[in-house]
Amino acid sequence: MNLAYRDIKHNLLRFVLTNFGLSLLLGIVIVITGVYGGLIDDALRQARAADADLWVVQAGTNGPFAESSRIPGDTRELVARVYGVERAGAVTYQSVQTELKGKPLRLFLIGYQPGRPGGPRKLVAGSDIVRSHYEMILDASAGLALGQEVPLGTHGHKFTVVGLMRNELTSSGDPVGYITLRDAQALQFELAPPAERREVSRGGGVQTSDQINAVIAKVSPYVPLDEVANSLTRWKHLTTLTQPQQETLLSKFVIEKSRKQQLMIMVLLIIVSAVIIALIVYTLTMDKVRSIATLKFVGAPDRTIVGLIVQQALSMGIFGYFIGLGLVLIFKPYFPRRLVLDFESIAVVFVITVVICLAASTLGIRLALKVDPTEALASSG
Repeated sequence: MNLAYRDIKHNLLRFVLTNFGLSLLLGIVIVITGVYGGLIDDALRQARAADADLWVVQAGTNGPFAESSRIPGDTRELVARVYGVERAGAVTYQSVQTELKGKPLRLFLIGYQPGRPGGPRKLVAGSDIVRSHYEMILDASAGLALGQEVPLGTHGHKFTVVGLMRNELTSSGDPVGYITLRDAQALQFELAPPAERREVSRGGGVQTSDQINAVIAKVSPYVPLDEVANSLTRWKHLTTLTQPQQETLLSKFVIEKSRKQQLMIMVLLIIVSAVIIALIVYTLTMDKVRSIATLKFVGAPDRTIVGLIVQQALSMGIFGYFIGLGLVLIFKPYFPRRLVLDFESIAVVFVITVVICLAASTLGIRLALKVDPTEALASSG
């Protein structure tokens, strides 16, 4: 006879309602875990999307994500001629704000050279950019369809969406878009019509600067990466970063405060969950004082009573965890930020839940072991 099962069956409604409330709390813990994973994944996504071996940026900077970096456009040709470099591509990065159908639209634009490193990884719809101007590949989270036009720049050039990606976002949640390098440079350096007329009247003319933010280099597998990096480092006007160094800069500096904040919220929620589960177990144990006294009076060993409390605590925690996980997976597409829930993070939260339940049950166990068997006689009298 399983006493925990019989007690749950006898108080089924209370058990269900208690589990539902607990599942909402554990669901929030799972959500924060997903937000934490999404924050890190989104921060590293652009760097990983480039599939780079080396990043060549402005001297003395940790660009192009952690710091501003600007180098001449012909740097790509210089890097491509270095021994060991198989391919090289010039890229620019910029955030833009536009308006579409009366609603604001914020994008993170990446300018790249089609056919060279730095372009989009995988499309879920549409095709790659084939024209040299005014075509765009965009993340589907922007809510735009293929063939839709997006006005960008002070001159209002309309870019046609020719391809769609999925889960290509920045750490702030902005959709990522890819355009040609020439278009990106024009957007970065073009002037508004009044400012352009003023520059012309001053005799300065209007020139589009051939500047880029970084050069992405793919190194031959037959040449040591450090050897190529050292060769590029000899150029005093450039700084060379490896892909691991770039990812470290992003995770340790760019999103460090946000990452710590999310982690602190997650820890606080776990502590709150532990306290609430402990109080629930303690309250349920108090309700069963007479029953526990009766069990002791008829000679039930302490391990039977301990097993009753531990099994109920684990039942609440495990059922609450899976119900909370199910709710999170159902409503996951509706969250404003992308949730990344891999097997490892889900397993860690499950283990934490089990540990919390076992720790919380000690409060009820202490109360149960102190129950005097004579209380069964007093209650029956």
